[in-house]
Amino acid sequence: MRSETTVNNSKKPWVGRCTVEFCQDKQNKTKHQGGCNAPLKLMRTQVCGDGRCELPILHTAGGLVGGDELEIKINLKKGSKSLLSTVAAQKIYGSIRRSRIKPEGTWCQQKVMITQEENTDLEWLPQETIIYKNALYEQEVSVQLEPNSSFLSMDIVRLGRTAANERLNEGKWRSNLKIKRRGLGGINYWEYIDRTEVSRESLISAHGLGGNPVVGCFVWVAATMPEEERIINLLNEIRKDRDGLTGQMRCGQIRQGIVARYIGESNRDARHWFTRIWQRTRDFRGMIAAEVPRYWPLQEEA
Repeated sequence: MRSETTVNNSKKPWVGRCTVEFCQDKQNKTKHQGGCNAPLKLMRTQVCGDGRCELPILHTAGGLVGGDELEIKINLKKGSKSLLSTVAAQKIYGSIRRSRIKPEGTWCQQKVMITQEENTDLEWLPQETIIYKNALYEQEVSVQLEPNSSFLSMDIVRLGRTAANERLNEGKWRSNLKIKRRGLGGINYWEYIDRTEVSRESLISAHGLGGNPVVGCFVWVAATMPEEERIINLLNEIRKDRDGLTGQMRCGQIRQGIVARYIGESNRDARHWFTRIWQRTRDFRGMIAAEVPRYWPLQEEA
């Protein structure tokens, strides 16, 4: 297990690769095959009541430091359903002014590339990311959808360990979410694009996060175009789900789904709200109830 002190003495960054493919068997259950190299590891799967394959991914190093790279490739074959999550929160350690050779610091990166064939359903639900002071972190999620495929994701980031009176300082966080779908005639079009960069200035600015250290985004892109009235009713219920939670919470409609955002001080409340939304999307589609992964801490029932 790495710590902030020991990792910065490492001579070489780690480059982790993971490739996973999901396919549906004759019993309508989703199976997976694939592999990883250190520090990534695929854990034991669980088959859910609807045949969905729940697969946890473990980052064995305990965190990322400057120069580390993670690359995860996910492919869903026709008819498959999967829930992917991570076993623990991801820690991003600081690199600015920790090296005489490169005092400006080094970026660490994570790229997730997802390809979904027709009639597939993926729920990408990693646990939150904790960015330490003076850390440089860039994350990218790229999704390619076919007609009648559905994608759902949530992302929660804590900027600085505020419980230890720590802020982002000179660190930066960049995020790039891109969702593309193949339409009629094989022409791709964008379902959703979200690019974000947060530095110390935008973190404390009243026109940015206003000093709130936790930011989150939940996106659901449906398999087919939902009825307008049903989407409006769904959003109204999601707004009611904010009761009892702290922070600024907003949600709205995108072309073929919904997006919700959280800004506040509690990653627990962000997770609670997003989990409630996750259950709402399951209800909307007439699916079985969402089951909170057994390895998630600080979690209410969905």
